[in-house]
Amino acid sequence: MQEGNPSPARAPLDALSSLEVRLCRAAGERPGGALLARIVAAQAMGLGVLPPDLELGAVQYRRLMEHYFPGIGVTPGSPSVPPDRPQERRDLYELMWAHRAGRDLCESWIAAIVARACLGGNHLWQDLGLAHREMLTRLMETHFPGLAERNEGDMKWKKFLYRQLCLAEGLRICRAPSCQVCPDYADCFGPET
Repeated sequence: MQEGNPSPARAPLDALSSLEVRLCRAAGERPGGALLARIVAAQAMGLGVLPPDLELGAVQYRRLMEHYFPGIGVTPGSPSVPPDRPQERRDLYELMWAHRAGRDLCESWIAAIVARACLGGNHLWQDLGLAHREMLTRLMETHFPGLAERNEGDMKWKKFLYRQLCLAEGLRICRAPSCQVCPDYADCFGPET
């Protein structure tokens, strides 16, 4: 769960690609469409850490593409994909699934995508290929509002998700009795640039 600085060799994440624009148009007003368009386009540009099928498997990836982006072909990129840790990924998926909004079928896809991106080494928003942290916060508030409400102090999302897993297992991961007095406070709550 190490979070570091983004690789200087990466293309700027805030630049809209023509593929992303086409995907957004195709998604229209479907819930989660614009954020999924960003994630799909970033993967195609080799950004983030997601495998070509976004960790959905061939059938679910095809369903996602047909549902959100009918008629648009995407050539997957080949970013550096971290090793898979299936149990960890499954635990993260189940955590998000338990806190889903329950409004759209995309929540299962998004939970799987986010769980896989958590295995990357940068900030979660970077490993998803998003332009900035606020995009990830919007994704969490929309699709996993129970988790978003729990993140009262605006903890970095990857750290927050792993902390939730530890708390569910009864593990105390913090050295201090509260975040405000912890020497690692800036690592968990500082800016993500």
